[in-house]
Amino acid sequence: MEVFTAELRKIPPVTRFLCASSLAVTIPALMHIVSPYKLIYTHELVFKKLQLWRLYTSFFLGGSGINYIFDLVMLYRTAEQLETGPYHRRSADLAYQLLFACGSIILATQPLNGMLFFRPLLVCLVYLSSTLAPLGAQTSLMGLITFPVKYLPYTFIAMDLLMGGPGYAVQAVAGAAVGHLWWWGVWGAQPGARGGVLEPYARAPQWMRNLVGEGGAPPPPPGQGAGVAGGVHVVPRGGRW
Repeated sequence: MEVFTAELRKIPPVTRFLCASSLAVTIPALMHIVSPYKLIYTHELVFKKLQLWRLYTSFFLGGSGINYIFDLVMLYRTAEQLETGPYHRRSADLAYQLLFACGSIILATQPLNGMLFFRPLLVCLVYLSSTLAPLGAQTSLMGLITFPVKYLPYTFIAMDLLMGGPGYAVQAVAGAAVGHLWWWGVWGAQPGARGGVLEPYARAPQWMRNLVGEGGAPPPPPGQGAGVAGGVHVVPRGGRW
C-alpha cells in the first residue's frame, strides 16, 4: 500500500486530481450506484435548486467501454505534459487557469444545451498542449498515421463528428475555442512557448498555492520552467463522447 501511495504521489497534483475525479465520478455511474442524471449539468437545478455539485461532476462524467479508457489515458498524458512542461513547478497556476477555462466551457456550450463537459475539457487541454508543444513536434494516430501535433485537437473534433455526430463535434469545437483563448490570453499566442506563465493576472493567488502544496516557495520567474515534452502522442481510434 505504501508503494502504491508513493507512486501516486509522483503524479503531478493537478493531473492526479483530474484523473482521480474522473474515475470517482464515472465508475459509480457505470456501476449504477449513482444515476447519471444526478451528475449532469442543468442550469435550473444548479442555480435554482442549488445542486452545485453538478458544476463539478459534469466535467468528469465520461463515457463507457474502451472509449472512456482511451479518453482517460489522453487526459492523463495531456495534463501531465502540461504540468511537467510549461507549467513545471507552476501547478497552482495551471489549476487557477483551469477554473476559468471550465467556467468558459460552461458559457460556450450553453447555446448548445451542453450537459456534459468531459470531452470539451479534454479537447481544451489537448489544444493548449499542442500549441505549447515544441515547434515541429509530431504525433500519431494509433501508431499508424504521423502528423504535426498542432493538428491533434482537430483530429479529436473529426472523431467526434464521425462517432457522435454534429452535436458532439460542435461541443468539442467549443472546447477547442476555449483552449485557443487560454493560449492567446495567457501565453500571448506564442507557438512552442516555454517557461513560466507570461501574464501576471494569470498567476494563482496564495490560497491556490497553499491548496496545491506550492505555498512554501515562490514560482520560478518566466522563462525558467521546462518546455513541453516532445514525445509522441497516441490518439485512440474511437474518441467518442
